[in-house]
Amino acid sequence: MAADVQHTLAGSATLEGTSLHTGEKVSLTLKPAPEGHGFKFRRTDLPDQPFISADVEKVQTVERATTLAEGSVKVHTVEHVLSALTGMGVDNALIEMDANEPPIGDGSSRPFVELIKKAGIVAQNATRKTWEIREPIHQEMGDGTLITIVPSKTFRVSVTNVGPEGRFTQYFSSEVTPELYEKEIAPARTFVYYEDVKPLLEKGLIKGGSLESAVVIRGNEVMSKEALRFSNEFARHKALDLIGDLILSGKRILGHVIAVKPGHGPNTKMASTLKVEYSRMRSMVPPVSIPKGETVLDINDVLKILPHRYPFLLVDRVVDFDGETKCTGIKNVTVNEPFFPGHFPGHPIMPGVLQLEAMAQVSSVLMLRKPENAGKIGYFMSADNVKWRRPVLPGDTLFIESEVIKIRGSIGQTRCRCLVNGEVVSEGELKFALMDR
Repeated sequence: MAADVQHTLAGSATLEGTSLHTGEKVSLTLKPAPEGHGFKFRRTDLPDQPFISADVEKVQTVERATTLAEGSVKVHTVEHVLSALTGMGVDNALIEMDANEPPIGDGSSRPFVELIKKAGIVAQNATRKTWEIREPIHQEMGDGTLITIVPSKTFRVSVTNVGPEGRFTQYFSSEVTPELYEKEIAPARTFVYYEDVKPLLEKGLIKGGSLESAVVIRGNEVMSKEALRFSNEFARHKALDLIGDLILSGKRILGHVIAVKPGHGPNTKMASTLKVEYSRMRSMVPPVSIPKGETVLDINDVLKILPHRYPFLLVDRVVDFDGETKCTGIKNVTVNEPFFPGHFPGHPIMPGVLQLEAMAQVSSVLMLRKPENAGKIGYFMSADNVKWRRPVLPGDTLFIESEVIKIRGSIGQTRCRCLVNGEVVSEGELKFALMDR
């Protein structure tokens, strides 16, 4: 499965069963959805068949499960189906239900994985936007619960489950890929402590619960229809829930999620934090139309990749990567640039050759980020089809787009252009050699 494009379902598939908390019979159907749709639930049993987006802003309650609400319309226990869709690499899907809660099945997300495989998965044309976490995000709760997300080149979850009085303390850690999710995470079943069963029943919950749909822990004993599927099945199920809750942020991430005593409350709080942090990160980008991708390299990251320094560093930030072949950098042009005093004093204009150099530097970031090119340096070989279309003035924000069009051995060729306010100001095709420093 190509990881750099969005995926949806190839067709529809239906699962019938009993819901955990309400005990109602329910039919759930997964359907394909267009690019950029994300996950949405639809209550087909209600008038007008309303939709509810899988968005952390719709979270209403998190007691023993995650509930979404839009006005008076609710969907309960959404985490298992969302976890399965996320873990199996699906980005866009419509989840139709004729009741307010999905079927519980055996208490794991394996029935939903099987449903997804029955429907099939197909690639779409739009790029998958994955947010690469670049700074740790941390939160703690008063009961010893903590969730931290640290930078990583993959999506990984590490979970420590701690029960009452420290019972069944377990640890699980895994990268999350469709193959690993299906094998290592999806089969893990939900569990409940015996002392919690009566209070939950008194609250009108777990009406559809049974030893076929959950594992019950009584003291240090495990009550279950079958033996534990893993020695650390409870920690794995916590990882399953965590994946389903975090996707309510609306963003897939590259990062290592480390959780101790996670639960739906802390999970959805972290999903909300992710959404806020993502908005803050995007606010650093001027409100101009830009391409796809979600990685941001600040100036410190750029300095680690490029050998250039003041006054010849012409990239302030990289705001987008679209796969491994395209990226967009930014140069904020100010009147304090060292070239302005000598380039048309009284009518300052950014030299066209420096725009060309900015294109080369962004191209170098694109090429030098590859592990095999680490530590190398890019030397200009040629510039073709170069055109300057309008002057760049102090106060302009220069968006520098670069796309690799050919690479052979140590020789790379890119197509580049600079834009101001969405208008192309210069462009060209560059060829350069990657050499050891």
